[in-house]
Amino acid sequence: MNVGLIVVAGVLVVGSVASGCGKLTRQAPIVEVLTRVGVAPERIPILGILQVLGGLGVLIGIWAPVLGVVAALCLTLYYLGAVFAHLRIKDTAAGTAPAAVLFLVALVATVLETAR
Repeated sequence: MNVGLIVVAGVLVVGSVASGCGKLTRQAPIVEVLTRVGVAPERIPILGILQVLGGLGVLIGIWAPVLGVVAALCLTLYYLGAVFAHLRIKDTAAGTAPAAVLFLVALVATVLETAR
């Protein structure tokens, strides 16, 4: 088992599940950001569920490689969409950074999952 993969997957799992739970519990700062980028309020829980499931898929994927690749790829696409949503409204670098960082972590996880 690749230690780098476990570390990157762990960071992705924690980031995704934490962000997803923030959406599911409708944390005010998260709802404000999502509203600013144009997400309809009724879609916020759906995004949270997708993040939590993606994070769990990456976690289980440590032992089930195919699931790990699929989950990491799905999260990569999710966070790429989030980055584009921030860029579309010309958000600040600080506003875009969390999505961009998680996109990069998910991309690295996808590459590491695919390479093993």
